[in-house]
Amino acid sequence: MDGELSFIEIGVGDPERGRRFYEGLFGWTFEPGPGASGYGISGLNVGAGIHGGDEGAHPYVFFEVADIDAAAARVRELGGEIGDDVGGESEESAAQFGRFLLCRDDQGSHFGLHQPPPG
Repeated sequence: MDGELSFIEIGVGDPERGRRFYEGLFGWTFEPGPGASGYGISGLNVGAGIHGGDEGAHPYVFFEVADIDAAAARVRELGGEIGDDVGGESEESAAQFGRFLLCRDDQGSHFGLHQPPPG
């Protein structure tokens, strides 16, 4: 359903150090992620991941949409901005995890759109 919380991504400088921190804090379980510098987080009630090279970042919150291209067009129509397409670096990654777009609303607040993979 459009608008449901779909995915949370945590950006850190060092993903291994971040894994140890959140594993120690919350007891989260991690698995290798789609990129060379990240992990998927298991056991939460929503999809989640952690990636490196993004020290001091705020968590990214992604909302599910059925059609990411149509939703991106609507963001623009409403005065928002579309940023980077993240997480779908390859067809294999997009097939496994779906497509992700970073966005800003019409007041500059960050959020993301996520179209889950088919099936």
